[in-house]
Amino acid sequence: MKDAVIVGVSRTSVGKMRGTLANFSAVELGAMAMKNVVEEHKVNPQDIDEIIMGNLFDSHSFNFARVAALEAGFPIEVPAITIDRQCASSLNAVAWAAMLVSSGQCEVVLAGGVESHSQKPFYVKSPEKAYPDKLEFLSGQTTNEEYGNPSMIATAENLAEMYNISRQDCDEFALASHLKAEAAWQRGFYYAETFPIHIPQRKGETKVFQKDECIRPETNLEVLSKLNPVMSEDGVVTAGNSSPLNDGASAVLIMSRAKAEEYGLEPLAKIGASASAGVDPSIMGIGPVYSTRKLLKKTGLSIDDFDIIEINEAFAAQSLACIRELGIDIDKVNPNGGAIAIGHPNAASGGILVARTAREMYERDLSRGLITFCVGGGQGFSLILERA
Repeated sequence: MKDAVIVGVSRTSVGKMRGTLANFSAVELGAMAMKNVVEEHKVNPQDIDEIIMGNLFDSHSFNFARVAALEAGFPIEVPAITIDRQCASSLNAVAWAAMLVSSGQCEVVLAGGVESHSQKPFYVKSPEKAYPDKLEFLSGQTTNEEYGNPSMIATAENLAEMYNISRQDCDEFALASHLKAEAAWQRGFYYAETFPIHIPQRKGETKVFQKDECIRPETNLEVLSKLNPVMSEDGVVTAGNSSPLNDGASAVLIMSRAKAEEYGLEPLAKIGASASAGVDPSIMGIGPVYSTRKLLKKTGLSIDDFDIIEINEAFAAQSLACIRELGIDIDKVNPNGGAIAIGHPNAASGGILVARTAREMYERDLSRGLITFCVGGGQGFSLILERA
């Protein structure tokens, strides 16, 4: 088996829904990230054997990955496929890319994902005419009727009750996310994986966008504690301790070690094993526990063998439930902030966490990292990165 190594990462800064990136389609955002990582590392696009990109909501194209690849100016000979494992889509894309490289089927694979909540489609149930007067709901189902299609918020509340997670626990976790994310930007950590986006303004000037738009460094526990719970008066989930809806894209450039040496590129990390698992949809946020346990059993590792652990912060309650159930040292978790602060452009988030983890491991010379995602509909996905 060949080593599959990460030689480059690129992402847009994360925009608010209807924020700075709102006028860019998913195709445009994805093309930016893909083009940037390839150009920055001086890779001949003709050498790309496959592109695997995740996407949930694109309303503008069929097989978004192919359209975005062409938008990026890549040769028509370069194939591309779009996958959907909800929030873990681009993490899954990276895992599958590594399998292609490790098995010798590919030498160079580009993986990542994109989401534009600003331009996601409305669906209409059983329209009586071609252009209905009413848009009935915004998003589709994640389970069948047997499981009730629970809201993501309800699943987080269920976990809070199961694990005795308090409102204060959630708010403290959320505050830490914002403070760590802002500190990472202040020390320049995130500039190495993002790139400036020049956005024309109405009066002719250009705005340069290169900082995640949802971070609130000025927030505090008093502010967070005053926010109303979303579901019920005694609930713990608020807008302040949940990930927002966002726009963004990510791209991860993966090669065999031999190909990386041929290009003279120093790997950031080696991609290790991965695992997915299904769980009860009503507690979908616990999915990372099951995928991680499956991964640990497969590799013979323990949770203490990881120097850094990235848990996608869908909700503070969900993240804390996973931390407690797996017995994770919280000081190892999300050292540069997480989705509560940075944002969660669903299908792009896996690539964002891969970029963050690989670069943190490279800069600190860490041995092993773990990346985990809960998945709508009741799944978990986990991936290991190792020192290159």
